[in-house]
Amino acid sequence: MNTHDHARFQVLHQRYHNELTLRGKSAKTIDLYTRCLRQVSDHFDTCPDQLSTEQLQQYFIHLVEHRSWSLVKIARNALQRFYQYVLDKPWEYVPIVKPPKVQTLQDVLSLDEIGRLISHTRKLSYQVYFLTTYSLGLRLSESLSLTIADVDSHLMRVHVRCGKGKKDRFVPLPLMTLKALRRYWATHRHPDLLFPGGQPPFQTVVAPGEARIMARASVQKAIKQVALDCGIRKRVHIHSLRHSFATHLLENGVNLRSIQTLLGHASPVTTARYTRMTQEAQQNSALMINALVERLQVDWVNE
Repeated sequence: MNTHDHARFQVLHQRYHNELTLRGKSAKTIDLYTRCLRQVSDHFDTCPDQLSTEQLQQYFIHLVEHRSWSLVKIARNALQRFYQYVLDKPWEYVPIVKPPKVQTLQDVLSLDEIGRLISHTRKLSYQVYFLTTYSLGLRLSESLSLTIADVDSHLMRVHVRCGKGKKDRFVPLPLMTLKALRRYWATHRHPDLLFPGGQPPFQTVVAPGEARIMARASVQKAIKQVALDCGIRKRVHIHSLRHSFATHLLENGVNLRSIQTLLGHASPVTTARYTRMTQEAQQNSALMINALVERLQVDWVNE
């Protein structure tokens, strides 16, 4: 793009960012949609408001052939909203046939494998993070963002704030997890966070560009490496801990409605997929979760 077109793109890009913000879109959605707008502009080296239907069709053919269906869907939604919110003109719909849905099942780790995974982790921060994520059934970002104030040692529960769909929920806190969190916090004593990024001494106010919490990529890389080191050949990632937790609860008799609440699923249909991974039994209880976690055999790192 020449200088004039580039300047015009920046104006359109900022207007789109502002519209998405005013309409309450999440930071992740705003980042994805504005990035898609920049990508299609870079692809044709022109402002997105100048694209023809034929060009858009060529672009989506390129995406379908080279990228995943999820990215194709995000790009289509992003451009559709750009036309609607910024250009205020109808979207010239590009027909895209969704490929057949492949129903895959996530690998589930046994309780023994969870224990081996944590025990073979040679860094206390990752050990405690893996245990916390598993025993509370959390998503990667939910456990990374936990604060001291979220842990209620009197009611033995954890307040999970702003989870998926910007929803809060309470989950039972096993005694073993509480002890592990206290043990790790004593090594860094961050005034706010349980899993801070960077190095001590920590302060409440973080300097610009400085990591506030542990890096997502680091914990993902760590769990994959530890799984290999202890001979687990399944496809393991942080979300495997959450899947395994839900499956173990179902095997131990916790009903689907309770698991849905614990995991923060908006729909029971999402939770029901775990019935394909195990056999359902009887009733739920916070005591059962505590008993489940207490059965873990963990060799703790001394720091």
